[in-house]
Amino acid sequence: MVLFFGILTITSVYGQEKKYVTVTRSVNLMGSPFELTVVSQSEEIGYINLEEAIAEVRRIEKLISSWDPESETSEINRNAGLKPVKVSYELYKLIERSIQISEITNGAFDITVAAMEEVWKFDGSMTMLPSPEKISKAVSKVGYKKISLNSVENTVFLKEKGMRIGFGAIGKGYAADKVKGLLVSKQVPGGMINASGDIATWGTKATGEKWLIGVDLPGSNGKIFTWLPLIESSVSITSNQDKYVVFNGKKYSHFIDPISGYPATGISKVTLLAKSAELCDALATAVFILGKDKGISLINQLGDTEVIIADRYNQIFVSNGIIPDKIE
Repeated sequence: MVLFFGILTITSVYGQEKKYVTVTRSVNLMGSPFELTVVSQSEEIGYINLEEAIAEVRRIEKLISSWDPESETSEINRNAGLKPVKVSYELYKLIERSIQISEITNGAFDITVAAMEEVWKFDGSMTMLPSPEKISKAVSKVGYKKISLNSVENTVFLKEKGMRIGFGAIGKGYAADKVKGLLVSKQVPGGMINASGDIATWGTKATGEKWLIGVDLPGSNGKIFTWLPLIESSVSITSNQDKYVVFNGKKYSHFIDPISGYPATGISKVTLLAKSAELCDALATAVFILGKDKGISLINQLGDTEVIIADRYNQIFVSNGIIPDKIE
């Protein structure tokens, strides 16, 4: 999905009460490209803000990464079926919110789908489709209702051996929200955190203009379907074009249905707007799994949430609150 952020280079604004500059850094974090933009009174202060933002993302990654053997998440996974694990309040609440989103989406979003990572690999190592037996065995270890939380002890217990949790479908959105919160607390007047398509904004650009994201029509060479103003809000733009495998001429994306254990089909791109990037991230995944009709129905029932869906034929479908710009 092509994004148009307007001008994200260093600029100065005159004729206002204060002069502001826009400072941007691009860096690889959490295994993905991040673009961090802040509005500041000086370049020097802006770069200091960006260093603090990067440090915050790295802190979060240490907490939630299932690939880091020292993380609390890895400790939970190692003790699946064995014993509860005491975790930090921050991780406990993230897991608790993840379960709540699972309830809202009827299990379409589920952090325990990480158990399927041993079956479906999108790193180039897969040479054949997994067998139905292998998929069925892995699916038996999936299910958010098998996560046991103890709010008194702050413990998390995965009830069956072989279960795993992972935050690939919510972690970058969570990081974007946390960075935004940190910078707002430091009186940074405006900014945009683009965590590889999970985007949080606040304030305005240095010019005083709103942050705008242009959503392109699939296969249109950048023709804009609609412009989305982000006013203290977030967006997640998710595509099946980045991680997939092809067998016998059929494409299998990395969006795995927690119920069937097979990759979801029917949707190529989802653009989802909500108040928090965390919720955008999770709901975008859920919409991929639910499909066009059920996905739009879900979003229409939620407050302050909208979605734009491109199906596999690049046809566009929107929730009730989206009014497309006129397309020339």
